[in-house]
Amino acid sequence: MSDDAPGQDLPAGFGFRPYRGDDDHGPMAAVRQGCAERDGIDARSVVEGLPTAAEIAEASAKLKEPSRNQILVVHDGSVVGYATIRWWQERDDTWVYLHRGYLLPEHRGQGIGSAMLSWAEERIRRLVEHHGTARTAVIGANAMASEQDATALLLAAGYRRVFSLVELELGDLRQLPEPAELPDGIRTGPIETGHYRAAWKTVVDSYADAGFTQKWPFQDFVDTADPACWRAAWNGQDMLGVALCSLRRHDRTVGEVEELSVRTDQRRLGIGRALLLDGLRSLRGQGATTARLYTGTANPHRSYDLYESVGFRRRNEYVRYRKPLA
Repeated sequence: MSDDAPGQDLPAGFGFRPYRGDDDHGPMAAVRQGCAERDGIDARSVVEGLPTAAEIAEASAKLKEPSRNQILVVHDGSVVGYATIRWWQERDDTWVYLHRGYLLPEHRGQGIGSAMLSWAEERIRRLVEHHGTARTAVIGANAMASEQDATALLLAAGYRRVFSLVELELGDLRQLPEPAELPDGIRTGPIETGHYRAAWKTVVDSYADAGFTQKWPFQDFVDTADPACWRAAWNGQDMLGVALCSLRRHDRTVGEVEELSVRTDQRRLGIGRALLLDGLRSLRGQGATTARLYTGTANPHRSYDLYESVGFRRRNEYVRYRKPLA
């Protein structure tokens, strides 16, 4: 067993081991499935759903050094839990090192979750030292509001809630309101490749005063572009706002509104509503039957009201916790 996979503080019969690749994806998916009922998991969530083995494989492939930053809990040879670490830099230069753990309910209450958390925090401290980011680094953790066990564990360990996301669902895309009336001279239309930089800047600028937001380089925008259901609002050649919508790759009946951004000087004119409805009609035209989105609970632009006005309803709340590195 490596230094990155210690077995301390675990009951007899339990152990840690590093992630090993393809053979682990099925057992990891089974852990998530086994947690679903107890934790109130929304299987179709676009924030934190119920991933398949293929989706876990994709997520693991995106991790840096997955065999060192992903650890499995085994009991008598079977995988009963796992934890993952990833990190990013936010707009204010804060480095967030996020750990996320899952443990089958029948094995909770024995100190295993605390041992997983201790492993994650120790690994994060080593990463911060290696990266030289101690001046601005924080430890992060996520839990759905319905995950009572994880919430209690984090609060007892000194984590504090810093913000939360609310996920909304529009259950039937056939029931959309009529198109909104736009001011004279303003139109909506598709986003072509030549519009990418303007669309990216519209989104990035909309987060200028928002806390806890990740840096989003233009190249990342280009690399993940999926413009079939993207829409922009224009006045002549001037882009006023965007709705970036897409179909979920593993369930194309579910559409997602990934971004809805309107320039600060163009708000309260009905542009956001028109873009949202245009994007939702595009999703419907591509075969989606329902749509999801998420927004911050402290959203200063009251987008929650807009989403509810076209039929979206609240599904769950996803709480983001942080803890000082020291």
